Amino acid sequence: MLMQDTDALAPVVRRVRAYFAPVDRAAEQATIFDPAQTGGFALDAPPAPWIDLGWIAEFTRKCNTKVEPVRSGAPAVTKLQTRTEIDATVSFRFESWRKLQLALSAGTQQMNLLKTASGVTAEGSGGTAVAAVALNTSSTATVLQMAPAAAANFAVGELIAVDVDYTGQTGYLGAGLSGACVQTALTDVDYVRRITLNVARIASIGSGTTAGAITLESPLLAGAPTSAMKVSGVVGFCDREGSSFFQEWSALFVGEGRQGERVLWFYPRLQTMSGIAEAETAASGGYETMRLAAAFRALPVKDPVDGETVVCFRSYLAG
Repeated sequence: MLMQDTDALAPVVRRVRAYFAPVDRAAEQATIFDPAQTGGFALDAPPAPWIDLGWIAEFTRKCNTKVEPVRSGAPAVTKLQTRTEIDATVSFRFESWRKLQLALSAGTQQMNLLKTASGVTAEGSGGTAVAAVALNTSSTATVLQMAPAAAANFAVGELIAVDVDYTGQTGYLGAGLSGACVQTALTDVDYVRRITLNVARIASIGSGTTAGAITLESPLLAGAPTSAMKVSGVVGFCDREGSSFFQEWSALFVGEGRQGERVLWFYPRLQTMSGIAEAETAASGGYETMRLAAAFRALPVKDPVDGETVVCFRSYLAG
């Protein structure tokens, strides 16, 4: 009798959870996930640098890879098969609206609406910003240190963007995570802070002996800020339909079964393939819930084990 490698039933999964991590766009280097080492991580505490983006709905994977027969002889007979085109897509809807969910669903630059200076010209993505605040060298990923007078310009609960001044740089920009790709030099000194994903919310502001210390609700995605970085206040976020930048991330999706088993889908490189969209579903009291829709195409990597081209790794961990 042929022995089965597992006697578990088909996984029964209530929901799927999404995690994303940076891709080095210039080097096309993905963040790697090793299911053998860290596949059993606590869902609320993913291994660094993976970022928990919460539960998702309508998780749909499609394989559009083409398999063609190779025929020979008379009459022609199929001798073997070959893959002539590799293509895979994934789509879903986010259950919550936050900075990264908005950026991923927008598919292009996700602009931070910086606090504007008084009397400036109105612009669709925000006018000239209030001068950014310099940081002290003792700042960390969770506590920003600045002059007490500068800290007084911020408020508990306010969003802030932390990144360098724009000084004519081109290429991929943004601390830790690429938020835009600039082809021609610009003139806005705050441009990098406008597109950075290095955003957090203020939890508390020090006073007395801790004056000038701003504690954040969550660590900055890029880690401890450098001495060249500055802080700008953020009032919200703005997507621009039609702009040219493509978001690209590494992605991990986890479905946990009722028997303790897990199915993990690891996409080393996902690049957005749709524009900005929302889907409305009925809610109580005559209201409708607006969920962010996202769709991506998988790009290839080489598996160093055998040099094969891969767009997705699916793993199963028995409970």
